This record gives sequence, structure tokens and C-alpha cells, in this order.
Amino acid sequence: MLTPGTLYDSPNALSAHYSRFRVAERLLLTGHSHQAWPDCGFEAHSQAWLDAAEAVDEKWDRAFAKADRVRAGWSRLLADTADRITLGSPRIVTTDGEFHSIRRQLDRLAEEGLEVVKVPSDPPDAVSERIAEAVDDRTAAALVSSVLFRNAHIVVGLDGALAACARVGARLLVDAYHALNVIPVSLAGEGLEGAFVVGGGYKYCQLGEGNCFLRLPSGSDLRPVITGWFSEFSVLTQAAGSGAVPYGEGPDRFAGSTYDPTSHYRAAAVFDFFERMELSPELLREVSQHQIGTLAEGFDRIDADPRVIKRDRSVPIEGLGGFLSLRTPYAAALHAGLKSRGVLTDYRDDTLRLGPAPYLSDAQLRDATAALAESIAAVGP
Repeated sequence: MLTPGTLYDSPNALSAHYSRFRVAERLLLTGHSHQAWPDCGFEAHSQAWLDAAEAVDEKWDRAFAKADRVRAGWSRLLADTADRITLGSPRIVTTDGEFHSIRRQLDRLAEEGLEVVKVPSDPPDAVSERIAEAVDDRTAAALVSSVLFRNAHIVVGLDGALAACARVGARLLVDAYHALNVIPVSLAGEGLEGAFVVGGGYKYCQLGEGNCFLRLPSGSDLRPVITGWFSEFSVLTQAAGSGAVPYGEGPDRFAGSTYDPTSHYRAAAVFDFFERMELSPELLREVSQHQIGTLAEGFDRIDADPRVIKRDRSVPIEGLGGFLSLRTPYAAALHAGLKSRGVLTDYRDDTLRLGPAPYLSDAQLRDATAALAESIAAVGP
């Protein structure tokens, strides 16, 4: 049975299940962006091809069964029900700390005249209050991340933002991408049952590309303007009328079109793997907090000149998601220096990000901070 201790030891008890990514041989601190995929995903990817070859156009029954398993996996991470999950638009309120996907889209819509209000994402403990204050009776939606992608700050109190939206008839959409499978999430427990939620499996869930979802609140009857034909897939047998464009029930309303089911084969296998290994969100959170703490302690021991590199101590480790963010004007140089020493990280502008993962041992994390110390010294005063 896996315990936190077995994941901190060398070799890490999980690492053998990631042999194709060679996690025991490489220092992959990219866990907040691209975690390694377990070997079972490779086998499932191959099975998708074999099923297509054998069943041809009848492969969809098998593919839809995998999709059902993936919906169940997402609902488990949200402590929600699978019948609200879709696998996979006035005034908009958001923050200035959102990921590129929504940030770019909203910036482009703003160019065409849509009013987009961006509240500050710093300090993080009052983001929800700033969202609620910015929402008015002209607001169509508020969009906010539950964990900010640049600095890992957890946004708390989003139920207050939801209540403000409900008072004026607006919708709240929560991007949970940087929370799922590294921070326990319960929509009911957090008072967010009335929110739309989006997320994906490329990061902490280790599902690879092509596994995103939209979770609808109960009773939603929105009719998407940009709509895929799968949205009426469940009513195709009914005669097409000359009235309003038909939509399926519940999550079917937001369904797209014919898709490549390979990603769902992988995702179903990986969700099964996490459950089989008893890697619950609670255990993964405990491991993640330990690893972030280990990296922070290692960085503090370096005692670097804060003009060269520093970490934000205004937010405790408990207030962070799944990675450690370091501010430095030398982010690009340090990223390159770490890479030359066998440590893979990433950076954004003046932020160097270190993202551990449950298959890394404490010894590997200590080696990574030693490489960071060397890279800092190489940058010079």
C-alpha cells in the first residue's frame, strides 16, 4: 500500500509505473504544467487503435463507454455527479491572473467592444470579494481560476462571488485546472454547486492532451450559440422540424462534434490507475505540500540575494497549489542553467516555476535545489 513515506523514499514507490517517462532518471520539475504519464496510458492508447481496426464504425459504443468512465473520473475529483459533465460566451468580470486560454479570448473580444473588467489577482485572499464588488446588473458572467497559474495562489471564498452573480442573473465559471488532483475539491462543500466548472487532464491528472471538460450546474437550460452537432446526437432519431434548433438534455447542450476517442481511452486507464493505487486527492495534497515545503526549505538554505531571486513569503505553503513560484529577473537564464544540469522547469516573464509530482523522491528534490544553487551562482551578483 502506498503511503506518503513510500513516495518520499528513493526509489519512489510510484516511479516504476512511469518507466517510459524515466522519472527515476530525470529531474522533472514540470509537474504543474506537464506531469509524466503512467505506462498504462500507453497501453490504452494502443487499444484505441486496435478497437478502431476491429470494430470500424461500431467502435463508438466502446469509445462512449470510455467517455462515461472519464466523466465518472472528473465527477469523483469534484465530489459531484457524472451527469453534469460535458467532455470537450455583455459585460464580463475576470482577474488579471487568468491562464492564456481565457485571457487571450477575452482580450480579443474586448477589441470588438465587449466590456471586460479585470480585477487584480493580488493579493489573493480578497480576489473573490473584488469579483463580487465588480459584478453588476449588466454582467453576463464572471470567470476566475481557483488556483492562479502564475504563482500557485489559491483563491478562496468563491461562494461569495457566486452569490453576487446569482443576485444579478450572471453566471460564475470557475477554472479548476490547477486544482484538480493536487487539491481536494468539493463543489457542495465549497458552496459552488451553482457554478460552471472547467478543467483538464494535461497537468496533475496525467491524462495527456484532449481531456478537458465543462461541468454544468443542475437545471441549466442555456442554448450555446456556437454549437456542435453532437449537441443533438441524443435526439437525431427525431424528425428535424422548422422551429428552434434542438439541443440534447443536460451536458449534451455543450457537446461538440465527432472526436478522436484515443484521449478517453488513456484517461479512463489513468483514472483507473489512480483509484487502484489509492491516490486520492487528499493523499496527493499531503504529498504535494510536503514536496513544496521541501523545495522551499532547500531554496531558503541557498540564501540567495533577493535582488537575484526570491520567493513570496506573504502566502504560506498551505495557501499554494501544486508548484513553487520564484520571482527573478533572470528567469530565462536560470531555466537554461537548470536544464543544462538535468533539471527541467519552466518560466513566465520574471517567474521561475518548480513543479514537483508524486513520483519524485525527496532526494531528487534536494538534487534539484542543489542544481538551482549552482545556476544562481553562475548568474553572478
